[in-house]
Amino acid sequence: MESSSSGNGDDCHVKPKKQALGWFEWGRGWYSIIWEFLFQRISASHLENPLRLPPLPGLTCIVTGSTSGIGLSTARQLAEAGAHVVMAVRKTKLAHELIHEWQRERSGDFPPLNVEVMELDLLSLDSVVRFAEAWNARLGPLHVLINNAGIFSIGEPQRFSKDGYEEHLQVNHLAPALLSLLLLPSLIRGSPSRIINVNSIMHSVGCVDTEDMNVTSGRKKYTSLVGYANSKLAQIKFCSILHKRVPAEAGINVMCVSPGIVHTNVARDLPKIIIAAYHLIPYFIFDAQEGSRSSLFTATDPQVPEYCSILKSEEWPVCPYISHDCRPMNASEEAHNLETSLDVWEKTLEMIGLPIDSLDKLIEGEEVQCRYGSAKD
Repeated sequence: MESSSSGNGDDCHVKPKKQALGWFEWGRGWYSIIWEFLFQRISASHLENPLRLPPLPGLTCIVTGSTSGIGLSTARQLAEAGAHVVMAVRKTKLAHELIHEWQRERSGDFPPLNVEVMELDLLSLDSVVRFAEAWNARLGPLHVLINNAGIFSIGEPQRFSKDGYEEHLQVNHLAPALLSLLLLPSLIRGSPSRIINVNSIMHSVGCVDTEDMNVTSGRKKYTSLVGYANSKLAQIKFCSILHKRVPAEAGINVMCVSPGIVHTNVARDLPKIIIAAYHLIPYFIFDAQEGSRSSLFTATDPQVPEYCSILKSEEWPVCPYISHDCRPMNASEEAHNLETSLDVWEKTLEMIGLPIDSLDKLIEGEEVQCRYGSAKD
C-alpha cells in the first residue's frame, strides 16, 4: 500500500497557532468536501458492496455506536465474518433486539453470531471509564477498537454534557480518546491490534483553538457545523500524536478513516448547493453499508500495519488516514500543524482527567488514575 501523501512534514513545526482558518484554507476545505460529494461514488466504484471480508475467527472487535447507521453495518458484517463483536452502545435493549433479528435471518447452516452487548454512553466520561475497567478486567485480548459513534446535531443550539463539554467535542473526540487510552492494556494483549476512528472530510473546514475547545469565548460564533468540524479535526490531531508516541514494539496501529458523505450526515447548515444536492441527487450519497467499507477495510486488510509502519518511520506528522475508497489520503493542511496537535494532545489529557504521562504508564502496564469513573453516573 502506497501513501498518497506528499510533501515534507518538517515545516509544520514553524506554523503558528491559529484561532480560525484563512480564507484560502477555508475555500480549499470546502472544495475538498464538494469534490468528495460529487465524485465519491466514482472513486469508490472498484469496491464491492458489501465489502468482501476474509474469515475472522479469533478476532475480537469493539464497535461503538453500533445500533444504527455505519456502526450497525460494520458490527454485523464483522460478526458474519466470524469475529467476536462487542456492541458498545447506549441503547442496550435495542442492540439485543438487533442481534436476535440477525440470528433469526441467518440460515440454519450457519453457526450463531458471536456478538455481545456492553453499555457505553459517550456523553458520560464516567461511563467510558467504567466500560474500559469492565473490559480490561477480563484480561483478554482486544484486536480492533472502532470508535464509530459520533453526533452531528444539525442546526441545533449549543449543548453541553454533564461533564461540562460541548457535546460534539465530547462524543466525537474526548470520549473516544479516553476509551482508546484506557483500553491500551487489552490492545497490547491483542497485538498486533488497531484503533480505528471514524472521521469525516468535514475536518477540512475545522480549526481547533485549544484555549476555547468548547467554543464559548465569543471569538468564534458557534454553529453545529463549527462544533462538528472542529471535533473531527481535534480527533485527527490527537490520534496523530498517539500514533507517533505508541512504540512500534507495542504493535498498536492508530488510524482515522473517512466513510464518505453518507445519508446519515445530512446537515441543513451546509451551503445551499449541497443541501439541494442531498435532496435532488441521492445517487451521490453513500448508504450506511457503503459508508462502512473504509472501517471494515482498515480493520481487516493485511497491508494496513505496513502502511502505518511506513508513516511512523518517516515521522509523517499526521496519523494514517484511509479514505472512503479504501485508499490512503492526506488530511487537511491544518491537520499537519504539529504544534497545535501537541497542544490538542495535552489539552485533551487534561480534559479527560488523565495525567500527562498516562500513555507511557499504560504502555508499561502501570495503573493510571482518572478523575472520572465514580460509582454514580
